[in-house]
Amino acid sequence: MELTVVKNATCTFCGCVCDDIELHADHERIVKTKNACILGESWFKNHTAERLYPDALVDGRPATVDEAVEAAADFLYRADLPLVYGLSNVTCEAQREAVSLAEMTGGIIDSHTSL
Repeated sequence: MELTVVKNATCTFCGCVCDDIELHADHERIVKTKNACILGESWFKNHTAERLYPDALVDGRPATVDEAVEAAADFLYRADLPLVYGLSNVTCEAQREAVSLAEMTGGIIDSHTSL
């Protein structure tokens, strides 16, 4: 079996955003990592949620990405005080966009550390 090798992969799991990771995959799963810490290795090797669900869900039913974006926009438009929550496993650029979204919708931001 031939493995696909991806060099300079970026891990966003803990927020350090390590970008020197080498991944080896067998077309289904990542089977080997180089330069990843124990958290990153576990995240890469066990991150399979995208295979368990369709591209998008709206009200628990499969939907297209366009339908999901439209539903999300509608929810945000109708919300009194939308909460942008989490963001610990995303890039700085994604966090910037989330802050912009919260500002545009009159929402608030909270991190998982408030728990």
